[in-house]
Amino acid sequence: MDDRATSMRADEPEAILHGGDLAAISRRYPDAPQPWIDLSTGINPIPYPVPAIPAESWAHLPGKYENDALRASAAARHGVAEPDMIVAAPGTQALLQILPRLRPPATVAVLAPTYEEHALCWRRCGHRVSLVDDLDALAGADVAVVVNPNNPTGRLLPRDALVSIAAGLRRRDGLLIVDEAFIDLYPADASLAADLPPATIVLRSFGKVYGLAGVRLGFAIGSVDIVRQLRDALGPWAVSGPALAIGTTALADENWLHQTRARLAKDCSRIDDLLSMAGCAVLGGTPLFRLITSPSAPDIADRLARHGIHVRRFPAQTSWLRFGLPGHETGWQRLAQALSSAS
Repeated sequence: MDDRATSMRADEPEAILHGGDLAAISRRYPDAPQPWIDLSTGINPIPYPVPAIPAESWAHLPGKYENDALRASAAARHGVAEPDMIVAAPGTQALLQILPRLRPPATVAVLAPTYEEHALCWRRCGHRVSLVDDLDALAGADVAVVVNPNNPTGRLLPRDALVSIAAGLRRRDGLLIVDEAFIDLYPADASLAADLPPATIVLRSFGKVYGLAGVRLGFAIGSVDIVRQLRDALGPWAVSGPALAIGTTALADENWLHQTRARLAKDCSRIDDLLSMAGCAVLGGTPLFRLITSPSAPDIADRLARHGIHVRRFPAQTSWLRFGLPGHETGWQRLAQALSSAS
């Protein structure tokens, strides 16, 4: 394995830069036109319309009935046979931070490059973490972590490959963690959730596809025993009443998701054309973002920022930029104009 990231060192940063930091980018570019267009996250720019929330969801502690209703809605949406195989959390990030605490010191292999919080959370809990760049390198670890489809490259691994890895880990009392934060917009058979292999935990995000990241809602899908451990670690009332109500309604709305898939497919084609005309090579992506490479990436990002458009930069891969999708026509027009001036 590649030991580029084996343990938490004294000089290693304790925090990772993420997108969505509009206050910081605004300070760097105080003369940029307002309002900023935030393309730095992979969040659906046109969110699910928040339903009317019962007053008791705000005033009362969330009860078992509301939690069970959410898990039933999530089970139906993700094709999970038993709601008891699902635990709801205040965002997938909370689960990332809990999972490493449930295992003794272990060797952890993270298929990289990917969402950096996975490796950081395991390191912080004293595990030996390696970043690996192919599936075979996952085989020798106690815990293997895969983001599928990957963020930021969009790489989508076939189900059979992941099932094979899970089988090998099971024989050694290991664990496969598959982060499916962006998989809702793919065919159902791309996910492991409906036919979960042994020794596997699937993580599902709510906020990205439904465009409601502020709700802070995510799920872990696993064996009943693993889910019970996670539920105990989260403690009572982990998910707020309003989040339970919103999630239950949204996850049951198949018509909205179908229409959203169709819209995002058109938007991805549109942004691909804009990026190509600007001389950017599209490396990959998902229906919610595109990853490009260009030797001029830092200059492109700087010029876009001067137009009030924030894109995701990658300090470790300076030729990469990630573009989310504008939500409205004015944003598309501003992006087209800014890319034209940056090309």
